[in-house]
Amino acid sequence: MTEDLATLKSVTLADRAYNAIRAAIATGGLRSGEKVTERGLAAQLSVSPTPIREAIRRLEQDGLLVRKGPRTVVVSDIGDTALQDLAEVEVGLRGMVARFAARHATPEQLDGLDAILDEADDLLILIVQRKGQGQLPQRHLDRLMDTMQRFNDALEACAGNPVLSRLLEQARVFSPAERRARRLERIAHDHTFGLDRYSSHRALVRALRAGDAEGAESIVIEDARGGLSDLLNAPRSEPGAPPAG
Repeated sequence: MTEDLATLKSVTLADRAYNAIRAAIATGGLRSGEKVTERGLAAQLSVSPTPIREAIRRLEQDGLLVRKGPRTVVVSDIGDTALQDLAEVEVGLRGMVARFAARHATPEQLDGLDAILDEADDLLILIVQRKGQGQLPQRHLDRLMDTMQRFNDALEACAGNPVLSRLLEQARVFSPAERRARRLERIAHDHTFGLDRYSSHRALVRALRAGDAEGAESIVIEDARGGLSDLLNAPRSEPGAPPAG
């Protein structure tokens, strides 16, 4: 049993290391041509070299890292086209989640999705009110993002496909922290950013209730493609610069 638990812990750490390093590459934290080492990455992520070694091996298979010698690994040349390709993989997998959810979601799960959207609607009303008063309601924005993350998690649960969920987690272009940071930057530059996206979530739940797998997949793909495009092209604030607006 001890050996099994140790193996599980190692695999979990390797997954976390893989996701963290891949997100750093995708978002520019690790730049093309930059040399990386097991010891350096292990120190940055506060883990032992073993999970880092596994993560590097997987990233080499993905083409994101290139081994130049026995102890020399560098970040591949990942351009805008490659990032768009990564985004398309994530979009496709998210569409598949919706397709499976239309087949397997229970009435109770669908009621739960609607309840989450009711919470989001209440938060949106508060956000619009505050913005109308010239305020940037950070607390309500954070709660809205948390609420929509719960919606996405609940949608994955409706799909009932752990393998698909695992693939999606590995294929995400941005880590949750980077995704949130980019959204907040867009909101800082445009106070109306994202407020029109949530209407598609109600349409998605209606498609799920109707068992319309193709319709649900289409809704999610369109929304995910637009959302990722917005985040990939998010304006980056200069250090020390005040938010726009």
